[in-house]
Amino acid sequence: MSMMRYEPWSLLDQMRREMDRAMDTRTSEGSSVATSDWVPAVDIKEEKDSFLIVADIPGVDPKDIEVHMENGMLTIKGEKEAEKKEEREGYKRVERSYGSFYRRFSLPDTADAEKISAKSNHGVLEVRIGKQEEVQPRKISVNS
Repeated sequence: MSMMRYEPWSLLDQMRREMDRAMDTRTSEGSSVATSDWVPAVDIKEEKDSFLIVADIPGVDPKDIEVHMENGMLTIKGEKEAEKKEEREGYKRVERSYGSFYRRFSLPDTADAEKISAKSNHGVLEVRIGKQEEVQPRKISVNS
Protein backbone atom coordinates (compact mmCIF):
# COMPACT_ATOMS: atom_id res chain seq x y z
CA MET A 1 0.00 0.00 0.00
CA SER A 2 1.42 3.37 -0.99
CA MET A 3 1.19 6.46 1.17
CA MET A 4 -0.65 9.50 -0.11
CA ARG A 5 -0.10 12.98 1.13
CA TYR A 6 -3.25 14.60 2.50
CA GLU A 7 -3.75 18.22 1.49
CA PRO A 8 -7.01 19.53 2.98
CA TRP A 9 -7.02 22.77 0.95
CA SER A 10 -6.35 21.21 -2.46
CA LEU A 11 -10.04 20.91 -3.32
CA LEU A 12 -10.65 24.55 -2.45
CA ASP A 13 -7.60 25.60 -4.47
CA GLN A 14 -8.83 23.58 -7.43
CA MET A 15 -12.30 25.12 -7.15
CA ARG A 16 -10.78 28.64 -7.01
CA ARG A 17 -8.71 27.94 -10.13
CA GLU A 18 -11.78 26.64 -11.96
CA MET A 19 -13.81 29.69 -10.93
CA ASP A 20 -11.00 32.02 -12.02
CA ARG A 21 -10.82 30.25 -15.38
CA ALA A 22 -14.59 30.38 -15.82
CA MET A 23 -14.73 34.09 -14.98
CA ASP A 24 -11.72 35.03 -17.11
CA THR A 25 -13.09 37.06 -20.04
CA ARG A 26 -9.82 37.54 -21.88
CA THR A 27 -9.13 35.68 -25.09
CA SER A 28 -5.71 34.40 -26.10
CA GLU A 29 -4.84 37.73 -27.74
CA GLY A 30 -5.69 39.60 -24.54
CA SER A 31 -8.83 41.30 -25.74
CA SER A 32 -11.85 41.67 -23.51
CA VAL A 33 -15.11 39.95 -24.33
CA ALA A 34 -16.92 40.62 -21.06
CA THR A 35 -20.10 41.81 -22.75
CA SER A 36 -20.46 38.77 -25.03
CA ASP A 37 -23.06 36.05 -24.81
CA TRP A 38 -20.92 33.92 -27.12
CA VAL A 39 -17.55 34.27 -28.84
CA PRO A 40 -17.11 33.34 -32.51
CA ALA A 41 -13.99 31.37 -33.43
CA VAL A 42 -11.45 33.50 -35.32
CA ASP A 43 -8.40 32.82 -37.49
CA ILE A 44 -5.86 35.60 -38.09
CA LYS A 45 -3.46 35.38 -41.01
CA GLU A 46 -0.75 37.77 -42.18
CA GLU A 47 -0.27 37.97 -45.91
CA LYS A 48 2.24 39.92 -47.98
CA ASP A 49 0.10 43.04 -48.36
CA SER A 50 -2.64 42.57 -45.76
CA PHE A 51 -3.92 40.94 -42.59
CA LEU A 52 -6.92 38.63 -42.82
CA ILE A 53 -9.35 37.92 -39.98
CA VAL A 54 -11.78 35.07 -40.62
CA ALA A 55 -14.60 34.61 -38.09
CA ASP A 56 -17.20 31.84 -37.93
CA ILE A 57 -20.54 33.57 -37.41
CA PRO A 58 -23.15 31.08 -38.63
CA GLY A 59 -26.76 32.15 -38.66
CA VAL A 60 -25.98 35.86 -38.38
CA ASP A 61 -27.34 38.13 -41.07
CA PRO A 62 -24.52 40.32 -42.49
CA LYS A 63 -26.64 43.43 -41.81
CA ASP A 64 -26.49 42.54 -38.09
CA ILE A 65 -22.66 42.61 -38.04
CA GLU A 66 -20.74 45.80 -37.22
CA VAL A 67 -17.03 46.25 -37.96
CA HIS A 68 -15.32 49.35 -36.54
CA MET A 69 -11.74 50.62 -36.54
CA GLU A 70 -10.72 53.18 -33.95
CA ASN A 71 -7.37 54.04 -32.33
CA GLY A 72 -5.64 50.92 -33.64
CA MET A 73 -8.43 48.60 -32.43
CA LEU A 74 -10.65 46.62 -34.78
CA THR A 75 -14.02 45.70 -33.27
CA ILE A 76 -16.41 43.08 -34.60
CA LYS A 77 -19.80 42.87 -32.94
CA GLY A 78 -23.30 41.75 -33.68
CA GLU A 79 -26.17 39.61 -32.55
CA LYS A 80 -27.57 36.22 -33.41
CA GLU A 81 -31.31 36.03 -32.86
CA ALA A 82 -32.66 32.99 -31.02
CA GLU A 83 -35.23 30.86 -32.74
CA LYS A 84 -38.58 30.73 -31.05
CA LYS A 85 -39.08 27.25 -29.65
CA GLU A 86 -42.24 25.85 -28.23
CA GLU A 87 -42.11 23.70 -25.11
CA ARG A 88 -44.16 20.95 -26.69
CA GLU A 89 -41.49 20.32 -29.33
CA GLY A 90 -39.66 18.20 -26.77
CA TYR A 91 -36.25 19.85 -26.71
CA LYS A 92 -33.99 18.13 -24.19
CA ARG A 93 -30.88 20.15 -24.91
CA VAL A 94 -30.03 23.39 -26.73
CA GLU A 95 -26.32 23.85 -27.47
CA ARG A 96 -26.39 26.43 -30.24
CA SER A 97 -25.33 29.88 -29.08
CA TYR A 98 -27.54 32.93 -29.36
CA GLY A 99 -27.20 36.53 -28.31
CA SER A 100 -24.64 39.25 -28.83
CA PHE A 101 -20.97 38.78 -29.64
CA TYR A 102 -18.08 41.21 -29.36
CA ARG A 103 -14.43 40.76 -30.37
CA ARG A 104 -11.64 43.34 -30.35
CA PHE A 105 -8.25 43.09 -32.00
CA SER A 106 -5.20 45.28 -31.54
CA LEU A 107 -3.78 46.05 -34.97
CA PRO A 108 -0.09 46.55 -35.65
CA ASP A 109 1.29 49.93 -36.69
CA THR A 110 1.64 48.67 -40.27
CA ALA A 111 -2.17 48.30 -40.66
CA ASP A 112 -3.82 50.91 -42.87
CA ALA A 113 -7.20 52.02 -41.48
CA GLU A 114 -8.24 53.27 -44.94
CA LYS A 115 -7.79 49.82 -46.50
CA ILE A 116 -10.26 47.71 -44.51
CA SER A 117 -12.95 45.65 -46.18
CA ALA A 118 -15.39 43.06 -44.85
CA LYS A 119 -17.56 40.45 -46.50
CA SER A 120 -19.75 37.61 -45.27
CA ASN A 121 -20.27 34.36 -47.13
CA HIS A 122 -22.23 31.37 -45.77
CA GLY A 123 -21.67 32.30 -42.11
CA VAL A 124 -17.99 33.16 -42.47
CA LEU A 125 -16.95 36.79 -42.02
CA GLU A 126 -13.71 37.88 -43.71
CA VAL A 127 -12.16 41.18 -42.70
CA ARG A 128 -9.15 42.23 -44.76
CA ILE A 129 -6.90 44.96 -43.38
CA GLY A 130 -4.44 46.37 -45.89
CA LYS A 131 -0.88 47.17 -44.87
CA GLN A 132 0.65 50.59 -45.27
CA GLU A 133 3.10 50.98 -48.09
CA GLU A 134 6.63 50.71 -46.87
CA VAL A 135 8.34 54.03 -46.52
CA GLN A 136 11.38 54.07 -48.73
CA PRO A 137 14.58 55.47 -47.25
CA ARG A 138 15.40 58.89 -48.54
CA LYS A 139 18.91 60.07 -49.12
CA ILE A 140 19.53 63.52 -47.76
CA SER A 141 22.36 65.46 -49.30
CA VAL A 142 24.67 67.41 -47.07
CA ASN A 143 25.40 70.92 -48.30
CA SER A 144 28.68 72.64 -47.60
